[in-house]
Amino acid sequence: MECEGVVRRSSIRAQEDLKSLLLILNLHVRCNCELSVFDFISRKISSIFSWVRGSGKVSQQELDKLYKQLEEALLEADVPYEVVTSFLTDLQKNIDVSTFAKTANPGSALIKQVHQRLLALLSGPAGSNEVPNFVIPSTILFLGLQGAGKTTTLAKLARYLKNQAKKRGKERKILCGSVDYYRPAAREQLKVLAAQVGMDYFEATSSNPVKAAAEISAHAKAKGYEYLLLDTAGRLHVSDDMIDELRSVVKVTDPKYKILVLDGMTGQESLAVARAFNTAVGFDGAVMSKCDSDARGGAALAFRAVLSKPIWFVGIGEKLDDLEGFVPDRMVSRLIGMGDLATLLEKADEVIDRGEQERVAHRMMGGDFSLQDFLEQIDMVNRVGALQTLARYLPGVSQFSPQMVEKGQQEMKRFRAIISSMTSKERMIPAILNGSRRKRIANGAGVTVQEVNQLIEKFEQSKQFVKMMRKSGAWRR
Repeated sequence: MECEGVVRRSSIRAQEDLKSLLLILNLHVRCNCELSVFDFISRKISSIFSWVRGSGKVSQQELDKLYKQLEEALLEADVPYEVVTSFLTDLQKNIDVSTFAKTANPGSALIKQVHQRLLALLSGPAGSNEVPNFVIPSTILFLGLQGAGKTTTLAKLARYLKNQAKKRGKERKILCGSVDYYRPAAREQLKVLAAQVGMDYFEATSSNPVKAAAEISAHAKAKGYEYLLLDTAGRLHVSDDMIDELRSVVKVTDPKYKILVLDGMTGQESLAVARAFNTAVGFDGAVMSKCDSDARGGAALAFRAVLSKPIWFVGIGEKLDDLEGFVPDRMVSRLIGMGDLATLLEKADEVIDRGEQERVAHRMMGGDFSLQDFLEQIDMVNRVGALQTLARYLPGVSQFSPQMVEKGQQEMKRFRAIISSMTSKERMIPAILNGSRRKRIANGAGVTVQEVNQLIEKFEQSKQFVKMMRKSGAWRR
């Protein structure tokens, strides 16, 4: 199956580069993460495919069952009815039960068809949903309602642009500015956030939004800034005075990109907001904020179909680096339970030196790693992110209880405290950990002897896990 092949190749690369990271995640996270916007949909859809994957044959009755379950899952996820109907009609046109009789794995062939249709729903024309390579120089204007997260998203994008340039060994001269004179402390908030991400901030002397926009734009050009990220005022709803002001700001700044920030928690209402902005002033791409919430996410899934506009980024948390590019094929892989190891690998590469990854992985795969190595694995995972965030990228996690991930997170903290209470010799030679040593370690870590025993048991399990993976040929030294 083509889509599985893509995921499989991505998985192999991730496993080769991040053996220890994936190992520790699998040991501690045999579960799903706390719900995010896309996790609700993923749970619904991937559970449907649990019976499809093993199907030795596909009958019309089974197809009808699949269509019904997909319809219920998408509607429950708050996908608009007309989008669901169009999706299912398209799916039925491209599926013929007689076709599956000729394939060696009918279940996989059926999943491939659904994968392709979901990808078309999310991405539109080829390449049209890709995160843009923002040209230089550019003014990037942020639009949206009050409370959608425009100001924070602006700072996140500034950080993103800075990090992308840094990966190529370059520096970017970026200016942040605001013409929000309606929300108290809006400009002060952006000034603080700009400082946190290491960007310049310019405060206009005029308190008139349009004049201020012109002043900030002129300053950016005079000082040779490569990017100007300009925040605009929001309202509680789209109003005539708001639109008139935005049109004037657009006219005096001539932005290369207009980005609409939508609250991922507002459901289908966000689609109505997007329509209003698109009709009034237009926009080039969207950012769906607050995607770490427990909203159902159907509006995000239907965004391309309804607006014919791309989602470029999603906000996945409150930290300034919690901004992800929206990559449709990766999202579809997550939706049908295949995970997203490519994104997980990228996250790890940003915070863990490749040499360190290879060094720890080499010791682990040698089968003779110690509790000190185990501690380094835990620290590597913590640097990449919390288990609640990382687990959603692992294949097949949606079948497990969301409560288990919190247990895994707490377990990692406890294990770290226990290993930290050991001597260097005890970490390197766990076999010497007799009863009296374990009691001393438990007292030092503030845990019970039973919890120390659990750590040793988990450590031995990890060694057996490595042996199993090496024996199967899934991981190579």
